[in-house]
Amino acid sequence: MRCNTQQLKCSGSLMQIFERIVLGLGVLVLVVTVISGCKKKAQVAAGPPDVEVAEVAKQDVKVVREWVGSMDGSVNAVIRAQVQGYLVKQNYTEGQFVKQGQILFEIDPRTFQAALNQAKADLAQKKARWDTTKANLARIRPLAEQNAVSLKDLDDAVGAEQSAHAAFDATQAAVEKAQLDLGFTRITSPINGIAGIAKAQIGNLVGPGQVEELTTVSTVDPIKVWVPISEQEFIHAQATRPAAGQPKRKIELILADGSVYPKTGELAFADRQVDASTGTLKVAVLFPNPGNLLRPGQYAKVRAVMETIPGALVVPQRSVNEMQGNFQVAVVGAEHKVAVRTVKTGSKTGSLIVISDGLQPGERIVVEGLQKVKDGMMVNPKLVSMESPTAESSAAPVSQPTATQEKMPFAGHEQR
Repeated sequence: MRCNTQQLKCSGSLMQIFERIVLGLGVLVLVVTVISGCKKKAQVAAGPPDVEVAEVAKQDVKVVREWVGSMDGSVNAVIRAQVQGYLVKQNYTEGQFVKQGQILFEIDPRTFQAALNQAKADLAQKKARWDTTKANLARIRPLAEQNAVSLKDLDDAVGAEQSAHAAFDATQAAVEKAQLDLGFTRITSPINGIAGIAKAQIGNLVGPGQVEELTTVSTVDPIKVWVPISEQEFIHAQATRPAAGQPKRKIELILADGSVYPKTGELAFADRQVDASTGTLKVAVLFPNPGNLLRPGQYAKVRAVMETIPGALVVPQRSVNEMQGNFQVAVVGAEHKVAVRTVKTGSKTGSLIVISDGLQPGERIVVEGLQKVKDGMMVNPKLVSMESPTAESSAAPVSQPTATQEKMPFAGHEQR
């Protein structure tokens, strides 16, 4: 009996434990069910995600290119001494404007003055010798016609006169050279321009045997800006250059402080060959420089309108998603349904980009919340205005745009 009673007690304990386990599982299932239901209700209550959309705009776009150029004088004259001697005087102020023919340096002229005096004395001697031979020939010639002297005497007289004449001409050339050498002791500027720092000091021995130049004079009005462009850009520039009789393409200069130089430049010429090491071609652009503000060696950005695309379709750059070389946009239809579409892009215009294929004017595209949308999903679109074409221009800060610039955005700002 004791065993049976104990067995009943054990069985009752096991049943209680089992009931408690079953009750716990039920509560757990109930909690999971309630949580799942809340999530579903929250998802249903959330609805389509909010996204910002903008309409595809159609407008004329100016395609602008930018390069980094280096300035140089339109003419650079390296000043060297043509005769050897000691430098005794400097007649110009370094860094100042000098005129053509202005004396810059002077070399000790005494040696060259002595050489000129000696050459003149030799010339006088040769002149006297020539006069004597001419007089002898004048006396012998009539006698030879009368057979009073031999033909040999006549030939000797003719030869002596010709030899004296040649000696006189040689000495006269020596006098002219001595005069030139004396003149070279006064070193002048061959051009109008800015004179650089003197690289020779008073008392230095200068001349053809010395490698170092005395100074350099550069014509800086107009100033020349060298711009390296690629072969493709050169070909495109040649294809889109203005026809004969049309205004030349105006080129802007953006200085180191970000300001736009008030004068526009014009293309002067292109180098004769492409640099094989860089694959670029040097192009020279001339800018007026009346105040001599621009100096050789400066760096600046050069900007030019290469072409105008009429009626181009533009969208914000941030609305275009690139995946493995393909460009896609999310188009929101009339029923607020998203359609992911592949497009072809063109030139950039500030914060906008030109779409050459894949969109139509007036279509709405997602510009904010692009990462939240997928093809075929519903969204809640909010229309926003298109960004300013110059809002994110890659150029440095410039002056306020003109009325024409506000109507036509600039495209393709690229630094080379």
